[in-house]
Amino acid sequence: MAQPDYQVHDYDVIVIGAGGAGLRATIEAKERGLRTAVICKSLLGKAHTVMAEGGMAAAMANVWKEDNWQVHFRDTMRGGKMLNNWRMAQIHALEAPDRVYELERWGALFDRTDDGRISQRDFGGHRYARLAHVGDRTGLELIRTLQQKVVSMGTDVFMECKILRLLTDADGRVSGAVGYMRPTGEVVVFTAKAVVLATGSIGKSWKYTSNSWESVGDGHAMALWAGADVIDMECVQFHPTGMVWPLSVRGILVTEGVRGDGGVLRNSEGTRFMFNYVADMFRSETAETEEEADAWYDDHINNRRTPDLLPRDEVARAINSEVKAGRGSPHGGVFLDIATRRSAEYIRRRLPSMYHQFMELAGVDITAEAMEVGPTCHYMMGGVRVDAETQAATVPGLFAAGEVAGGMHGSNRLGGNSLSDLIVFGRRAGLGAADFAEGRRGDVGADQAQVASVVDEAFAPFGREGGHNPYDLHHELQETMQSLVGIIRKGPELEEALTKLEDLKQQAAKVHVSGGRQYNPGWNLATDLPSMITTSIAVTQGALNRTESRGGHTREDFPGPDPEMGKVNFVQRQRGEHGYLAPISIAPEPLPEMPAELRQLFEEGN
Repeated sequence: MAQPDYQVHDYDVIVIGAGGAGLRATIEAKERGLRTAVICKSLLGKAHTVMAEGGMAAAMANVWKEDNWQVHFRDTMRGGKMLNNWRMAQIHALEAPDRVYELERWGALFDRTDDGRISQRDFGGHRYARLAHVGDRTGLELIRTLQQKVVSMGTDVFMECKILRLLTDADGRVSGAVGYMRPTGEVVVFTAKAVVLATGSIGKSWKYTSNSWESVGDGHAMALWAGADVIDMECVQFHPTGMVWPLSVRGILVTEGVRGDGGVLRNSEGTRFMFNYVADMFRSETAETEEEADAWYDDHINNRRTPDLLPRDEVARAINSEVKAGRGSPHGGVFLDIATRRSAEYIRRRLPSMYHQFMELAGVDITAEAMEVGPTCHYMMGGVRVDAETQAATVPGLFAAGEVAGGMHGSNRLGGNSLSDLIVFGRRAGLGAADFAEGRRGDVGADQAQVASVVDEAFAPFGREGGHNPYDLHHELQETMQSLVGIIRKGPELEEALTKLEDLKQQAAKVHVSGGRQYNPGWNLATDLPSMITTSIAVTQGALNRTESRGGHTREDFPGPDPEMGKVNFVQRQRGEHGYLAPISIAPEPLPEMPAELRQLFEEGN
């Protein structure tokens, strides 16, 4: 195939992804005076971060003076079932308050306490109310604030640009990226001394997901293809509350803020079933009846410990158990009730997006009736292996932040930690990339052979006679992951999934698309399939190797945690000359050792 003409854009730092982590990294690199560009598949301001509704976690002690970074750190580690990179969790807990106040200085308008401080709400797994919020539209306010900052700095922005592959130089350093402009299909090449991945999640490989169309795991896959390590890919979070009806909107997120503001989960019998899934010790410390729970909640002394706000993995499994036991709602979920707990005015003021979402999409008035909710694929804890201090990947010149990076959340992320993760580690990735770019000597060019190989692969579906339909392959992929690599996993089903995924990988190399390259959704999907299949194989392979249940990873055939497996990350690598067709290796490697002074925080009584 004749090679098309393409433009080459030369920068010091490019950031792939314009969500919270990408924009925060961009700001940091740009403030260093470096030639910086941010690249996004959608329009600026449309990143999936806007879907994060409830708030950003930071131990600011505005509502509970007892809160501090040590408690936040401990909550995060316990929520992640101690699989976290301890240093990332510590940095996050230490720096999150400063990053929130920084957003406020840049113009973010947070909800306030009665005495004028930034308000903080309860969320699952957090000992204290610590989520700074803007109603239930916190992610939107975060993006609005960072976007205005990026634009005001005169930053170059490439919108509707799909990156296909990272480029590397003769020394194995990342040196740029190649992609195409979605409106025109024109090839575009970027050279850079440092590249930041901030590409988000992998959820579109599952049938029911809260993720938007961008979340195809392309950052995870591109890192693997460039030679970087990924860790803990088996750790996928299923958020307990997604919409379940109508089917056209199944999976859309229902913010944890509903439960943080007083909503409770009930089964078809009207019972608050979460009390049945709470440890005896926890129950004896709080309340055993609904009447006692209501009094305790309204007293606001122990509200942070309501069983409806247990960590997400525990709530999701409880809902799954209720549905399997025949106590689910009519459409296969459970009921989330805030109508009997709060006034209509309170609900419309605190949860405006949820009120609008259910009214418009499901015809349900949440001020008067309960919502039907159920688990939905939501968040990827695993990702690119990075250095805690700099966010540097294991390939020189590559950095990663946000959901594409692994380590921070262990095997389960606490609600609200995602937004503060974005701004804490987005900043650190920008700093790390800037330092690397300033220290890199010599010109950085684009390897013509690499560019030609990527372009040939991307354009091949147009010239192929016959071949597979990308929509059929995507449907089969989603069915496979939903049924065989979902919230509850079994060894034989995971082995079956791997067989199917390997077959899909071969079929995806033989897809056919018609039409032109301008805004061609079939072609866009065809170029997404290698990423989705690569990450799905990594997830399934990790799930098969982790023969225990820990956090978001649940094995029915290994129902409990294994103390020895709690000491290792599963590290995966892809090496070979055949791109994404090469096999992925996997091996356990020891977790970084936590210092004694931090281990003391987990001793009895803390």
